[in-house]
Amino acid sequence: MLEKLTNAFSDVVRNVTGKAKISEKNIEEAVDKIKMALLEADVNLRVVRRFVNSTIEEAKGEKVLRSVDPGQQFIKIVHDKIVALLGDSKTDLHLKGPDTQSVILFLGLQGSGKTTSATKLAARLKKEGRNPVLAACDLVRPAAIDQLCVMAEKAGVPVYKEDVKLPGTAKDAVRIAKNAKEYAKKNGHDIVIVDTAGRLQVDEAMMAEIADIKSVVKPDELVLVADSMTGQNAVDIAKAFDEALGLTGVILTKFDSDARGGAALSLKSITGKPILFVGTGEKIEDFEPFHPERIASRILGMGDIVSLVEKAQETIDMEEAEKLQKKMASNEFTLQDMLEQLQRVKKMGPMQSLMEMIPGLAGQISEQDIDTSGMKVQEAIILSMTKKERANHLIIGPSRRKRIAKGSGTSVAEVNRLIKQFEKTRLAMKKVSRNKGMQNRMMQQFGGMGGFPGM
Repeated sequence: MLEKLTNAFSDVVRNVTGKAKISEKNIEEAVDKIKMALLEADVNLRVVRRFVNSTIEEAKGEKVLRSVDPGQQFIKIVHDKIVALLGDSKTDLHLKGPDTQSVILFLGLQGSGKTTSATKLAARLKKEGRNPVLAACDLVRPAAIDQLCVMAEKAGVPVYKEDVKLPGTAKDAVRIAKNAKEYAKKNGHDIVIVDTAGRLQVDEAMMAEIADIKSVVKPDELVLVADSMTGQNAVDIAKAFDEALGLTGVILTKFDSDARGGAALSLKSITGKPILFVGTGEKIEDFEPFHPERIASRILGMGDIVSLVEKAQETIDMEEAEKLQKKMASNEFTLQDMLEQLQRVKKMGPMQSLMEMIPGLAGQISEQDIDTSGMKVQEAIILSMTKKERANHLIIGPSRRKRIAKGSGTSVAEVNRLIKQFEKTRLAMKKVSRNKGMQNRMMQQFGGMGGFPGM
């Protein structure tokens, strides 16, 4: 995610921070590198100029040049400027309460990820306690309705659709959208998410169709779905849709594959519309609210501990965490517990994206540097053990190790290595869980990496 941009900004951070003195020349050199990084990231030229001019003006003031730690102050200014570019703060959907119906109208070009994003949002709203229904109004793209139904079934969200000879007309789409609202009202659905037809490019017919649907359903949110990897093209598309229909926000898809970030850094400045969510993968749960301050920290190589903790909280509840802590303290941590932890880490997402959230590692580790094969081997070995062996590793003698190696497609040496590593981990966990001072020191060191005044 934003690897090229993060690498460039991380270099600037390393060069500037820690300097006892900083001159106007240092600032100009750093800003010049930032300018090149933004241009290479396909950020709008007008946005880059404004960013550079305001950064230089503020950074050359006495507050920076004469501060105790001028490098840190300069980086804080850059951080705040990036946050402003991205939209200042997280923007929530403006929906009515659960006792009143809300409508979200999705629009965008073909291939932008409308149908997938509509389903992901529906799944998220359902998880938050709402009762959404999806309206299948894309009557142009072949198999669009089938795709919506398949994904909605995975998300556990109902779909309102009608049998129409495809491709359908604009009148059909308007009628289905209207009927979907009535269906939702009768069946107690408090949110209707309307999936509309896209085209390969912006055209009058598409705009007219969506305008007609808009006039009938009166949406609370008019959300454009755009491919973040198209850079400035995504911004131009957003501008065109906003001028014709009046957007309330944008969802950027394929954000996990976007190495540059031009769309994210230009959208708010050019269109004035906030980025609401980003798609970060193919799974239903790979859909996150857009936090400008967190993304800015990632871009500067300072990680995103808050998002990392939130991901961890999604995979383990407090009761399970307390049980695990007691096991660690009483030296009862088993291979079964180790297996469950490995599986939870996998659920949190790709290892590289998790590493990017850790301060000091963002921009420093590439996909090639991360070897996840070791985790797969460990999982295979533990899965080849019996329940008794997982509960008590001390009974795993030579003959059992030979059987486990054969069952997991590994060697006895690899089984021995896992058990030895498990014993060391178990001992370390016991020490840490019983030593509050050690826990506090670890947290301070972890949280202190990459921190600077004001964050």
